[in-house]
Amino acid sequence: MLRVGLTGSIAVGKTTVCGLFRELGCHVLDADLVAREVVEPGTVGLKRIVEHFGEGILLDEGSLDRAALGKIIFADAGDRTVLNSIVHPLVLERQNEWLTEIENTEPNAIAIVDAALMIESGGYNRFNKIIVVWCNADTQISRLIARNGLSRFEAEQRIAAQMPQEEKKKFADLLIDTSDGLESTRRQTVATHQRLLHLVE
Repeated sequence: MLRVGLTGSIAVGKTTVCGLFRELGCHVLDADLVAREVVEPGTVGLKRIVEHFGEGILLDEGSLDRAALGKIIFADAGDRTVLNSIVHPLVLERQNEWLTEIENTEPNAIAIVDAALMIESGGYNRFNKIIVVWCNADTQISRLIARNGLSRFEAEQRIAAQMPQEEKKKFADLLIDTSDGLESTRRQTVATHQRLLHLVE
């Protein structure tokens, strides 16, 4: 089985690229969804987050208030580090379980794990190939403002809180540039898939 890590900064089009890989027959795990699962009500993850950040980051029904927590962690690198130290080990454990399941049922599969902080957490070392999805800075800011309803300042703050795109690209075996829209992204994804197929065969 080919283990592929897919990463990139916020609002660069990772979800779109992952959807295209699914259409092409790849198995894709969205680490954002896994990260939500490991902090659902009743989980160890949520318990640890509340212990550190207090009950102010909970909604009335007891689930995590992501907007409230986001304001805290994007304004303070120390708090961001604490949150990552709680969530990342739980996410990695779930990813490893998923990869093992795929390998046991389909030994010739291409299994892609999509995770924004794969490089920062060191998790990228577990993969045969790394794909970095990126786009130009103006496009990234525009997408983030439109998607999350942020001010330009808030969008720039969130982007600045992550590893710069140019730094992430240094870790890539394969690059996909989403700056020019869906059709360009589709062509690059299909070409990348062809390269991955050659590695499985």
